[in-house]
Amino acid sequence: MEALLHRAYDTEVMTESKGKAVALMSGGLDSALAAAWTKRLGFPVVGLHVVTGLVDQRDLVRAQGAELGVPVRIWDAADEYLEVLKNPQFGRGQGMNPCLDCHIFLLRKAKEFMEQEGAAFVVTGEVLGQRPMTQNRQTLALIAQATGLGEKLVRPLSGRLLGPTFPERMGWVQREDWLDLQGRSRKQQLGLARELGISRFTPPSGCCVLVDPGFSARLRDLLREKGAEAITWEDLSILRLGRHFRLGPNLRLVVGRDAQENEKLMVFGRNRYVLMFSEVPGPVGLILGEPNEADLFLCAQIAARYSDAPKDAPVRVHIRRNGEEKELWVTPLSPADPRLVQWRIGVPKRL
Repeated sequence: MEALLHRAYDTEVMTESKGKAVALMSGGLDSALAAAWTKRLGFPVVGLHVVTGLVDQRDLVRAQGAELGVPVRIWDAADEYLEVLKNPQFGRGQGMNPCLDCHIFLLRKAKEFMEQEGAAFVVTGEVLGQRPMTQNRQTLALIAQATGLGEKLVRPLSGRLLGPTFPERMGWVQREDWLDLQGRSRKQQLGLARELGISRFTPPSGCCVLVDPGFSARLRDLLREKGAEAITWEDLSILRLGRHFRLGPNLRLVVGRDAQENEKLMVFGRNRYVLMFSEVPGPVGLILGEPNEADLFLCAQIAARYSDAPKDAPVRVHIRRNGEEKELWVTPLSPADPRLVQWRIGVPKRL
């Protein structure tokens, strides 16, 4: 690794003679390494972080930029990305993750930004063979073509193993100046991070909620209920909170798991029934749909099961909607009630 670093310094020339690079930065280690390595090779680099709405890493990316001496621009493209999430052209992975569509979307934004900045090429942290579905040779080539970047899409971490790049054709670098990382191991990346002074990054696969089995199950359930076109960012935000129970074709209950989730669920209470406890510690329950009286009673029983109320004694549950309030006395459902796992979305269907 030390020899590689010396190589970068030895080939460095005045940055004015080299085209500017746009580094697509996610907050992960690999994209930070790609930006840092490109800068080491003597290119002026500007970082771009595209906010998709699922995870917002803008503060982390800004911190990475400050650490690397790379200016960072933030592009909020959440509304556009929602359409990609609803109807991915290339399908989804094992979860609800449209990885290929997501890569193409982000890189199309990077291409737009490159043209606005008058930059010469885009760099990413993709590593050959690291992810079998999106980082094999065939898919990497497809992404370059689909985004319209072609040879202006550069993967510095695996550049020696891939096809010719625009910076090479311009004579700004030699092929040996790129790295030759490949495979799933992160050992070399971690060593390079220490050498380059990169200390802030998310863990591998730590960013995308769409690969989480629980979230994926809740999203599939929501798609069956509402259809893709009706889904909003509010729907997706609620999916990330609490325990979800499907109680009818158009009726769900969300039960908070901690104080922070309880506060967030309250934010979504407008025009919805909200369940709360005043006499014992308990969760906030949010009802999605239009329950009848029997439904309200059942939702209160489920929420009470996760409270600190005695399991065999009635407990008071406050139910509010748009400033109106009513009370119900219910006995909490037993934790062993088999209906809980039947109703629960995104957990194994067993006790």
